[in-house]
Amino acid sequence: MRKRWWKNVDGCICLLALLPLSVQAYDTRFSGFVGAELRGFVEDARFDDQFNGVQSSLILQPEFTLLADNGDDQFSFIPFLRVDSRDSRRTHGDIREAYWSRVNNDWELLAGINRVFWGVAESRHLVDIINQTDFIENLDGEDKLGQPMINLTARRDWGEIGVFLMPWFREQTLPGKKGRLRFPLVTDGDPKYQSSDEQKHVDIALRYSHYLGDWDFGLSYFNGTGREPRFLLNDNGTRLVPFYDLIKQVGTDIQLTREGWLWKFEGMWRAQHGDHFLAMVGGFEYTLYQIVDSTADLGLLLEYSWDGRSSNPGDAPPVLFDDDIFAGSRLTLNDVQDSELLAGVVVDRDTRAVQLSVEVERRLDDHWNLELESRWFLNNDSGLVAVFRDDSYVTLRLSRYF
Repeated sequence: MRKRWWKNVDGCICLLALLPLSVQAYDTRFSGFVGAELRGFVEDARFDDQFNGVQSSLILQPEFTLLADNGDDQFSFIPFLRVDSRDSRRTHGDIREAYWSRVNNDWELLAGINRVFWGVAESRHLVDIINQTDFIENLDGEDKLGQPMINLTARRDWGEIGVFLMPWFREQTLPGKKGRLRFPLVTDGDPKYQSSDEQKHVDIALRYSHYLGDWDFGLSYFNGTGREPRFLLNDNGTRLVPFYDLIKQVGTDIQLTREGWLWKFEGMWRAQHGDHFLAMVGGFEYTLYQIVDSTADLGLLLEYSWDGRSSNPGDAPPVLFDDDIFAGSRLTLNDVQDSELLAGVVVDRDTRAVQLSVEVERRLDDHWNLELESRWFLNNDSGLVAVFRDDSYVTLRLSRYF
């Protein structure tokens, strides 16, 4: 485990030497949470060596922040640790954030490890490419590994421009031999890279964002090691080897806000592995406020995803959303407990495979929070999602915030 732990974090500390050590007064803030989680799988495992039943785990994520009295400088440090009872690879640690930033009226400079989110869609984060997905945390792509970077952002009346320099690549986390929600073959722990510099290849990204009236939009460019790997067979055909290509990607995200409507679109063009393809996701969210004379709001969501990459194994990274419709609803009670429910269903138009998800969250008091998450794979007899057809699960998480 020690070797794997340091393999995950050794590249994350490469920029810490850049942080300033000037002596001045700081406001120190300490927060975070510790959580206990139970995840139960409703069916027996499909593949050999996978566990059945329930897996339990403990989670720790403290947050340390230093704010300079001058209001310009900030230090942030957010480590993360999960200890899992059934899958050794799911026991892992990461530095989510560890950066210094200086903010001015016209610009911001950040050096260290950070998380950056781009995009507007609910069902799929298509243009979000800065951070690597922490796949063993969840399938939905919401959890991200910290990315070492230098980021300079300039703000003007005509928009905001950000430049990102990323000197260290983070490989995707994937389940182990005993883990659930994995491919039939276990992935090799020694990935391959198109770049001879491997993890040390320097990636660059640019982003322009602005708003005009009810329109918010962004345009981004990325050149470097792709965050999504292709999977190749090893020499004896017993394992899958992640292979990370060098890619070029141009993306855009657009959102129109009008009364209760949010119209959303994300699109991208990518060159990878000697080929290029287009992909898009678009739709809307309409909110009904104070339904049936209550304080609750109900959001109705509908999105369509299309992806033009090759479906042949080894030619392109696997994709779940190649021709899919997502429909969902978000119920926000607006009560003192911040109760919220999000339910959604994804239907593949080609295979008719169905993914059903339900997320419920409620604050018990000032410190305790309860979450219930469930994901079901239905009618999955073909396509990529068929490998998860016996992996429907229910997760219960109790967190203590401090």
